[in-house]
Amino acid sequence: MKQLTSSIIIVFATGLMFTGIQTSSGQETEEQEPNYGISWSGFVKNDFFYDSRQTVSVRERHFLLYPQNIDEDADGNDINDRGSLNFLSIQSRLSGNITGPDAFGAETSGKIEGAFFGHSNPDINGFRLRHAFVKLDWGKTQLITGQYWHMMFVPECFPGTISFNTGVPFQYFTRNPQIRLSRDVTDNIKFRLAAAMQRDFASPGGFSSLSNSTMPDIQAQLQINAGEMLLVGFTGGYKQVLPRLETTTGYKTEETVGGFTANTYFKISTSPVTIKLQGIFAQNAYDGLMIGGYAIKEITDVAHDYRHYTPVNTMSMWTDIHTNGKTFSAGLFAGYSKNLGTADKMSTDIIDTENDFISPFYGYYQRGHNIDYLMRVSPRLMFNSGKFRVAGELEYTMAAYASYDDNGIMQIDNNGMVTESETVSNLRLLLAVFYFF
Repeated sequence: MKQLTSSIIIVFATGLMFTGIQTSSGQETEEQEPNYGISWSGFVKNDFFYDSRQTVSVRERHFLLYPQNIDEDADGNDINDRGSLNFLSIQSRLSGNITGPDAFGAETSGKIEGAFFGHSNPDINGFRLRHAFVKLDWGKTQLITGQYWHMMFVPECFPGTISFNTGVPFQYFTRNPQIRLSRDVTDNIKFRLAAAMQRDFASPGGFSSLSNSTMPDIQAQLQINAGEMLLVGFTGGYKQVLPRLETTTGYKTEETVGGFTANTYFKISTSPVTIKLQGIFAQNAYDGLMIGGYAIKEITDVAHDYRHYTPVNTMSMWTDIHTNGKTFSAGLFAGYSKNLGTADKMSTDIIDTENDFISPFYGYYQRGHNIDYLMRVSPRLMFNSGKFRVAGELEYTMAAYASYDDNGIMQIDNNGMVTESETVSNLRLLLAVFYFF
């Protein structure tokens, strides 16, 4: 009987061990699996805004770039000198952060995020992908594949405006499908390298213009974090697009146009105030929502419509300063952008083979070819209470458009530089209400 009892006790104890019950304490301590999965967050945002003038913008004027040029009617009245008012909630956002088991010796994570901004103006209110990427982290080396910010947009140093334009067109702004490799050179120095394609926004010629060149947008970045107070970085890259596969007269063409991009940025963080600065030089910056693009340098064969192109150079700089209060915060954004013209002189006569006329301005494929410079100043206030935020912003934007001489000729030289201009301005009053979750 004793032997039977001992056998039962041994079997029972063995069973307890396999079920994870510790006999020493008499308490259940089942082994917990890691809590892998997806956690959701985001915000609901309502924007109420008034513009003093008609604007160059998208999504029912929600995403503002700059004011429209003067457009006079037969009586000399400026048609664009008219205000507008709108209420929208399309910036409301849903974000999922994903965690999972290790793979290839690295910690894994991912993110999927969208908003109701739509893919195009007719698709407003449609759910639109913002980010969708996976990440492998080996400690000092990280690999990201998927859609994420273009490297010219720096998540550690970007304008904190209330407006969804986030400092555009002074700030390079786009998200791209990409492969990005990051390496911690030291505890304070990071190096990043990325190869990206276009998705959110494309160069003139459409999304196929980059893919048909068979060369991705290549970007590299060096970031130095000098303690918690100072962040410094440099970014440089090159992309090449093929505007057309076929000429207007039906002949195959493989003419490409390249463009360099570069920025340098600084961020100074103190307890009361954070200061950010960035300077940008970009060629063919159209896909980054800046002014610029490319132009026709010359047509070498009119019958075949063979063209050579030249990139348009754009310079931009901005600063953003804000206080760091948890309940109340004040900030100020200021930006300046300059059209530096084409890298090479353009032909004085560009022939439009479709319409059979000669025009010195037909050959521009850029945003704001008739703009000399842009300026913006936008102060803001934010009030937080729990997960609720109310914010207000005044955004004053000025654009210097090329003027015309007595013969009606636009004052732009053969390098695409505006030689004489007149300014127009817009004042946006923006009130935003957020609820975070």
